Amino acid sequence: MNLLAHPELLELLAASHALGTLRGGARRRFEALAREQAPVRAAALVWQGRLASMTELQPSVAPDPAVWTRIRNMIDAEQSALALERQREAARAAGESRQGGWLRSLALWRTATAAGALATVLAVAVGLNLRDQLQNAPAVQYVAVLSDDKDAASMLVTFDPKKKQLVLQRVGSYREGDDKSLQLWALPPGGAPRSLGVLGNAPGLRLAASESDVAVPALAISLEAKGGVPPGSGPKGPILFKGALIEKTL
Repeated sequence: MNLLAHPELLELLAASHALGTLRGGARRRFEALAREQAPVRAAALVWQGRLASMTELQPSVAPDPAVWTRIRNMIDAEQSALALERQREAARAAGESRQGGWLRSLALWRTATAAGALATVLAVAVGLNLRDQLQNAPAVQYVAVLSDDKDAASMLVTFDPKKKQLVLQRVGSYREGDDKSLQLWALPPGGAPRSLGVLGNAPGLRLAASESDVAVPALAISLEAKGGVPPGSGPKGPILFKGALIEKTL
């Protein structure tokens, strides 16, 4: 199939590729097309950039001050030992003219050992920092790309089960008026829409939610009067965006 003749399909495949939900042979075929066709490659890069901006919503995590204290202490001790060893080698300089070959090799070996120890300390520090970042990274379990009736993506929704939060990122150009609000709805099978919250006008935001709230096939966004509809009632305004909610298995 010529993806360039089906822009809405290209957008969906590029979004799935960036999210990681496009797998197996389909992912390999899409990547092969991206290497060969500039428009496909551009769509993939655009979606990667859109999802990368979601990291701005995550708070930065600073390593424990005790980690840096231990690192400084180990580095200072290693540097002191290295300086003492250099002094000892300088004191033996007169005798090194006769045995200089193997003594110089010994000094080089000791210097290399010190450098290796320092590199090990730095590797441990980086590993601790990376571990902390991974522990605090969001665990995405559900993903949805909400689109309009022309299949133009407008909102990326993910659910973090660790923090029990829905994270929403605007990826389209739509902006509601000052007297209107967007409201997010869960669409259970055979049941009435259930409100998940009213959205602010920020590019990204979070809504508290439980896993039972998002265990539905699809989500939708309606345009409502300022502040949304009262609790317990369904959408009053038009449905602007909707999309399937996908449970990630990886």
